[in-house]
Amino acid sequence: MKEVTSTKTTETRDAIFMERLAKNYDELKWLYMELYSNSDMYAELEERIYQFYLERNKDLKAMDTDREANPNWYKSNDMLGMMFYIDNFGKNMKGVEERLDYIEKSNVNYIHLMPFLDTVEGRSDGGYAVADFRKVRPDLGTIDDLEHLTGACHKKGINVCMDFVMNHTSEDHEWAKRARAGEGEYMSRYFFFDNYTIPSQFEQTVPQVFPTTAPGNFTWLDDCQHYVMTTFYPYQWDLNYSNPRVFNEMMYNFLYLANKGIDIIRIDAVPYIWKELGTDCRNLRRVHTIVRLMRIISEIVCPSVLLLGEVVMEPQKVVPYFGTVEKPECHMLYNVTTMATTWHTVATRDVALLKKQLDIVSWLPKDYVFLNYLRCHDDIGWGLDYAEIQNRTGASEPGHKNYLNLYFQGLAGNSNSRGELYNWDPVTQDARFCATTASMCGIEKAGFEGDAAAMEKAIQFDLTLHAYMFMQSGIPVLYSGDEIAQLNDWDYKLNPNKVQDSRYIHRGAMNWELAKNIDDPDTVEGKMFQGLSKLEMKRKEEKVFVSNADMWTIETYEPAVLCIGRYYEGEKMIGLFNFSEFDKTAWINEEGVWEDVFTGELKKAAGVDIPAYGFYWLKQIQ
Repeated sequence: MKEVTSTKTTETRDAIFMERLAKNYDELKWLYMELYSNSDMYAELEERIYQFYLERNKDLKAMDTDREANPNWYKSNDMLGMMFYIDNFGKNMKGVEERLDYIEKSNVNYIHLMPFLDTVEGRSDGGYAVADFRKVRPDLGTIDDLEHLTGACHKKGINVCMDFVMNHTSEDHEWAKRARAGEGEYMSRYFFFDNYTIPSQFEQTVPQVFPTTAPGNFTWLDDCQHYVMTTFYPYQWDLNYSNPRVFNEMMYNFLYLANKGIDIIRIDAVPYIWKELGTDCRNLRRVHTIVRLMRIISEIVCPSVLLLGEVVMEPQKVVPYFGTVEKPECHMLYNVTTMATTWHTVATRDVALLKKQLDIVSWLPKDYVFLNYLRCHDDIGWGLDYAEIQNRTGASEPGHKNYLNLYFQGLAGNSNSRGELYNWDPVTQDARFCATTASMCGIEKAGFEGDAAAMEKAIQFDLTLHAYMFMQSGIPVLYSGDEIAQLNDWDYKLNPNKVQDSRYIHRGAMNWELAKNIDDPDTVEGKMFQGLSKLEMKRKEEKVFVSNADMWTIETYEPAVLCIGRYYEGEKMIGLFNFSEFDKTAWINEEGVWEDVFTGELKKAAGVDIPAYGFYWLKQIQ
């Protein structure tokens, strides 16, 4: 084992810890010192991470050992995620634990618990303004409840993900309160200025995140006569990571939560965490230093824990956040642009842009793991390739965004969708969109109108979109309620704390009464749940669905039909997906004998007729 020149005697240190530290020591210390040039703070960091290692329980340490031996465990074809708000799903953590059988029946083995740390109602940004990183929101439970829940999940083979909001704290955090009271040590943990000179210089180069609802990047605090940097909302104060005390303390919070049994830590707003005057304060090189340090520290203390980066950019631009093979950063990233392009395809019935997007993903190294989803807790922002759209159709960016927003409100393009705009800007006419998957597919409209034929088509389309998502490269993630085709929750308008934020339309509480219908094939819920279960089970059976399989698209010569191919260890499968409300023919000509994996019917993969909003998964058997 490599000798480590530690800042503290090592005679009593655990051998496993020392082996992991030795493997990473040079890079860990070099990166830290290059960033902070503070040997005392490094010494403290090293000693504290050892203490967190010692505090890690035996079950978690056993999981660490198992996953170290199988580092690609999360790339298997049985990984399926589900995200939900704890109060919406089970009222509190104990309620979620009581619903684990349902999660298991849904074939889910990875749950993302939306923000649950302590915050202040009305100043929470959906839980992303954390007042205490070591306290659960009282109405959701306690830290002990969290640890009990993760333990129960692990017994069922379910991984648990949480959000780690490291760019900022709530103004109600202890640090912020002490900074506001004028304590210099705590003011240095944020960006405080007693006049507008430097903030004005930042404003010249830093874009605004919410120009209509939270304009500017600084907030004036009248009580302490200072400006503080607030990139997102005035009650979310940006942390100053040029201060090593901030980095150290946030890593201690990170490890504290990992030791409560968290398997996947979603790093919120990663590109924003390093600030430099004269830049746009986005994606700066020091961000990658910090994420790399996080990866090293987790591999020393808790190597079973995965880092999931929230980086909202197109796939080819998020690639740096994976790091390199030799020096990895995040284990997984979101496939944001493909999600938005999927809904563009729904509205236009033209797969060309989506095909191009999927080709870009397929060209990336297979070690890169993306999370794929049809929707999440947030809005759908129209971050599309507008140069390509204009080149193909002549549509301008403002014009096309306007069409998409009209379409998904049900106001254009023969649409069946229902939903609401988010952050509409009356000056630029720009907006984003919010709705559940079922409501965007037409299930809400068909139910309201009592149209049985339309309902069958809408359910089929919802299943087709999930079948297409499962065929993508990476790990699929469901939003809770989508498995029973849950509709928009228009009652959010009756809640004064929610009415100003249309994103709550798709954050409704899980309807457990409707969920009782999942075994009844004559109900909407039963048709959706059972249809999804067939997809999920087939995905588990077929090894072509592992994350590092070959994936490519095939030209169909039909604008509304997408064809995706997958290949792994001698097995080949293609998926055909009709984004149109009309029957279409995919003009492919793949050689061999093919089998419909759901019916067992033998088919030629040539001139394939696909019903309206339908799909096929075809496996080559000869």
